[in-house]
Amino acid sequence: MAQNITIDDLKFKTFEHEEELDTIIKMVEVELSEPYSVFTYRYFLQTWPHLCFMAYHEDKMIGVILGKLDARPNKAQRGYIAMLVVEKAYRKLKIGSKLVKMFIDECQNCGGDEICLETEVINVAALRLYESLGFAKDKKLRNYYMSGNDAYRLKLWLKLDRLVPKFEEKTEEKPQETA
Repeated sequence: MAQNITIDDLKFKTFEHEEELDTIIKMVEVELSEPYSVFTYRYFLQTWPHLCFMAYHEDKMIGVILGKLDARPNKAQRGYIAMLVVEKAYRKLKIGSKLVKMFIDECQNCGGDEICLETEVINVAALRLYESLGFAKDKKLRNYYMSGNDAYRLKLWLKLDRLVPKFEEKTEEKPQETA
């Protein structure tokens, strides 16, 4: 862990320009198990830059989250977390939690109904992080990763009315009795 650093010593910001892309790619390649093409990064960063948040210690990027928000066929606005990375030396400072909360807040501000993601079933730290923020296991995906590992799809419902049908109170008029 980075010595004597707290989350208050960090700066958080959204993606602003192409120069940040190389650093994001290098960080993801080191920390995540799946390879991604530059086009995958550009897809998220150019379409949803407001949903890419980065953590900096001094001038060094130490964490990043990338995702999107788009309409589903059922008209629900679904957020999707594609990548979340925090450098090993800076873990246990709640940086991942802060990045996910920033993503959740922005999805809510943009009218999001739910957020989903996939993570390896063996990634206990990621599962704990997401579950502590209210995500629930939605589905198990067999052989999801190139390694052959299974994944869990996790989901966070932001609007319960999308989950639970709206209650409509119906009152029936009592038939009038005739004399």
